[in-house]
Amino acid sequence: MMRLPWFQYQAPVSVAEAARMLAGEGPRGMLIAGGTDLLPNMKRRQQTPATLISLGRVEGLKKIANGAGLTLGAGLTLTEVVNAPAVREQYRGLWQAAAQVASPHLRNMGTLGGNLCLDTRCNYYNQNEEWREAIDYCMKKEGVTCWVATASKRCLAVSSTDTAPALIALNAKVRLVSVAGEREIALESLYNNDGIAYLTRNADELLIEVVLPKNAGWNSTYWKLRRRGSFDFPLLGVAAALRAAPDGTVEEARLVLGAVSSQPFLAAKASGFLAGKKLTDEVIAEAGALAASRAKPMDNADLDVYWRKEVVPSFVGYALRELRGDDMRAMRMRISRQAL
Repeated sequence: MMRLPWFQYQAPVSVAEAARMLAGEGPRGMLIAGGTDLLPNMKRRQQTPATLISLGRVEGLKKIANGAGLTLGAGLTLTEVVNAPAVREQYRGLWQAAAQVASPHLRNMGTLGGNLCLDTRCNYYNQNEEWREAIDYCMKKEGVTCWVATASKRCLAVSSTDTAPALIALNAKVRLVSVAGEREIALESLYNNDGIAYLTRNADELLIEVVLPKNAGWNSTYWKLRRRGSFDFPLLGVAAALRAAPDGTVEEARLVLGAVSSQPFLAAKASGFLAGKKLTDEVIAEAGALAASRAKPMDNADLDVYWRKEVVPSFVGYALRELRGDDMRAMRMRISRQAL
């Protein structure tokens, strides 16, 4: 049985108090919300904070506010995000992404902020202490070698958040708070292409809100590849959002790939290619090929790495065909085992 290491537990009731505690603890402290990823990591000794600072009682982290767009508190559980009518009706890509995270039990505990800050994953890292010690550890924790690519100078652990690609496609921003003040950044700027330093969030900052712009004619979708229809992390995530003219001509599009790199990222060339065009089968195929050229899956997750790259154009095609108005319900059930 894997047991948690010893730690102290603090339960602030405000953002300001939580920020002070986090600053005071320094590298000894970590934030915990739902704990669905952090606690297993602690049991495997991948993360061993001396103090956990709980956000469960912090006021204001569970708000849903309409305004120029939609503001979602980072402390909302994924189930609460899925159940929010404004999310389902106006930001369908986010709704689909949140609905496919893990399983119902984990969505009841896991939070939106936790999923956005999810630790990167790798077959050589997400193992128990004894297993990792036997191979002499890896670069991400206590070692010096990336066992995925031994000549690599950086960790290649993969980003496995579902909600980040969907929110990046929707051009969302996040609000970060520390004792030094507050800042708002584009969500895509929150991530680095580095399996260890995968977040640009400073160690003393709390992610408190996600800010979505006004829908303004945008439609969005999210497609996820995983072995099983529930529980598993993504092996590929494709988020697409676009705004089209009445005749179907794409005015603006954003295609985002997840789980094929250490960060979710905007496929800029594929997105730009779609502008000014109608979603014909030929245009969709070309956009899929352009997006696939950016995908760099590594052999550190489930399923064959070459096949995972080969299916990128197909999943981009599913997303764009759905936004075109095609009936994709049968394919949805085949891929995700869910009526989304």
